[in-house]
Amino acid sequence: MYRVREGQMTTTPVMRHKHVRIDQAKLERAKRVLDANTDTEALDRALTLVVTEAGIDAALRSGGGKAKLEKLFR
Repeated sequence: MYRVREGQMTTTPVMRHKHVRIDQAKLERAKRVLDANTDTEALDRALTLVVTEAGIDAALRSGGGKAKLEKLFR
């Protein structure tokens, strides 16, 4: 979520406190994989990853399978 001011989006996220029930073992694995120091950091990084991947997936799908990918890393 981002704040919108005078028609422009700022990079200040709207932060809210959430109370969730979550698999602790899965959260610990996510912390290790994402190199996060806290539960909050792990959840934020995981959500960022999901949202980013969804955007990439949508862009590739909109190309109708005609998009070409270039390998940037070895």
